[in-house]
Amino acid sequence: MRDLAAAEESVAQLCTVWRAMVLDREVDADVRDLPGVAVRWADCRFAFWNAITLTEVGADRELLEKRLGQAADIMRSKNRPGFLWLFEDLLADDARGALDEAAQRAGLVHAFPGTGMAGDLLPIPEPHHPELIFERVATEDQLTAYADLNSRAYGFDLADGRDGLAGSALWKKEVHAYLALRDGVPVACAATVEAEGRLFVVLVATDPDHQRRGYGEAVTRKALYEGARATGLTRATLHATVAGAPVYPRIGFEPNSPMHFYGLEG
Repeated sequence: MRDLAAAEESVAQLCTVWRAMVLDREVDADVRDLPGVAVRWADCRFAFWNAITLTEVGADRELLEKRLGQAADIMRSKNRPGFLWLFEDLLADDARGALDEAAQRAGLVHAFPGTGMAGDLLPIPEPHHPELIFERVATEDQLTAYADLNSRAYGFDLADGRDGLAGSALWKKEVHAYLALRDGVPVACAATVEAEGRLFVVLVATDPDHQRRGYGEAVTRKALYEGARATGLTRATLHATVAGAPVYPRIGFEPNSPMHFYGLEG
């Protein structure tokens, strides 16, 4: 059975956190809440900061077609590519069944899947990993290392990730962003940020040469532990990729809405 409240929470968290992230990157970013469509678009090289999502609950097939067309038109008006983030559980049954065809007609192609997750799981024990040292991101060099880990993990050019995070005061002061170092080399990263009474987990990444060793889980636990210690919050949310989906339930997260990421065709 679909948990509609969890799906609504998930899309609201995206809209809140991405407003802050996008405006941090570009003060004149396109940040709008239109009927049924939330735009959070920095128009920068880092594609995750160029985002649109659909926000209506119970959209039927006809309304879905309309909203996908609107989202695609906005994406075509931009200089840089990005993603439409779509939360499947917000759709009515007929719209869910027609999603693939509707996206194709709008000129959108499926990029990759994801899953919304949340849980009342904090506080958690202070994490340890025998091979890792954790450092909070506080300098520009550390922020660059954080950006580079995300670029390598998601297959972006290094310049793309750096364009998204370079020079950010928000990431060095307000975001609880951590690097996991093995023998002095950053191998994984994770961050949490306060959003509407929750901690939102953002931009978790592990270097492709160091995966399946528990590094991503360990540094995510560190970011959650420190974020909860600083804020006193007990609930956390995130949006997981396929790679991260098996990890987060071990920490205490529960999956909710399936997600779909779309880019423009061609």
